[in-house]
Amino acid sequence: MKKACALGLLLALASAGVETQQADKRPKSPAGSSATQIGGDPYDPVLGYVDGKWIEITYGRPIRRGRDMFGPDDFAEVLNDGAPVWRAGANVSTQLKNEVALEIGGKRLAPGAYTVFIDLTRDTWTLIISTYRAAAGMPGEKDRDAIYGAYDYTPAKDLVRVPMKVEALPYSHDQLHWEFLDITPKGGRLAMFWDTEMASVPFTVAK
Repeated sequence: MKKACALGLLLALASAGVETQQADKRPKSPAGSSATQIGGDPYDPVLGYVDGKWIEITYGRPIRRGRDMFGPDDFAEVLNDGAPVWRAGANVSTQLKNEVALEIGGKRLAPGAYTVFIDLTRDTWTLIISTYRAAAGMPGEKDRDAIYGAYDYTPAKDLVRVPMKVEALPYSHDQLHWEFLDITPKGGRLAMFWDTEMASVPFTVAK
């Protein structure tokens, strides 16, 4: 009986150790994505936008963990993490994929995949959409068209630079996320939420 109890205790401890290791391996900034379907005719209440086109944004989702993200004077330097601009998320580059041509800030974005950054100052947040490809890991020195996070960012590949509307929220989002707001067949808004801030830009479906 004693041997059986001891064996059971060892198995329980081993199981707890495995669970702890698995918990430790969980990424501190999990992957995130948001998508919407736009356009198409006609609209079906069950099927949605028939022949509509998808718009998707993918990014890393940092968690606030009790920090005051936008209060300190050096908040931009902290979020940039040594890069010239913020990757608008964590780890990987934030990436926008659109199956339909969009107009943002007076600029036309042909269907494709783009990287997204934010140039942060105390008074103005500027959304940047670039033709850099998002790299899965740190790109090699010869791959000048791919970027990981916002490291090695330069404005040479910028397509759009447009001020974002920054609004204070009455509650705090613990984990950063991007969303599509006020969507109609003609357009909507792309918005980022984190802590007590929401920053957004309008977009329309381009002709």
